[in-house]
Amino acid sequence: MAKLGLTAMVATATTLAGAEADNPEKVDAWFSRLSPTKLKTTRLRFYFHDTLSAKSPTAVHVAKAAMTKKSRMLFGAVNIIDDPLTEGLEPESPLVGPTQGFYGSTRLESVAPLMDMNLVFTSPNYNGSTLSILGRNLALETYQELPIAGGTGIFRLASGIATAKKYFVVEYNVIAMHY
Repeated sequence: MAKLGLTAMVATATTLAGAEADNPEKVDAWFSRLSPTKLKTTRLRFYFHDTLSAKSPTAVHVAKAAMTKKSRMLFGAVNIIDDPLTEGLEPESPLVGPTQGFYGSTRLESVAPLMDMNLVFTSPNYNGSTLSILGRNLALETYQELPIAGGTGIFRLASGIATAKKYFVVEYNVIAMHY
C-alpha cells in the first residue's frame, strides 16, 4: 500500500453537519436511513509519536499499584496520552491530529498493555471525526493488531482494524468500515 497523506485518502462518506450531531431526532433520522449497501471503507496510514520523557512529554505515568515497582512488566502502571499523529515518520510531518487516551500494563508475565485510544482527526477532510481503538497491544511484537471499536463524524458506526508496526515511532495502517 502506498503512503497516503490525509488530503489524498479516499473517504466518500456522508456526514451529519456539526449542528445535526447534537440533535437526537436528526441523528435518529440519519440512522433509520442507513442501508448496508452504503457501507464505506476508508484506509489510513499515519505515525504515532509517544514521548515518555523530554521537556514536553506526550505520555504521562499517572498511576501504579503497590506491586508495580517489583514487577518486571510494570504490572498495574497506567499512562495517559495526548500523542501527535503525523502523515510521515518525522515529528515535523504534517499533523493528522492527536491520539488521546490511556494504556495500562495488564499482564504479569509479558508486555501487553490494554490501550484505549481516540484518534482525533484535525485535517480538513476528517476534521472533528474520531476513531476509537480499544484492545490488547502486544507491544514487544514487530506487528500489532488492534480493533476499531467505533467512531464519530465521518467515521460514525465504525468498525475495523488497526495494524501497528514499530520503528522509532509506530506506523498505523487503519481499515475502517463506516457509514
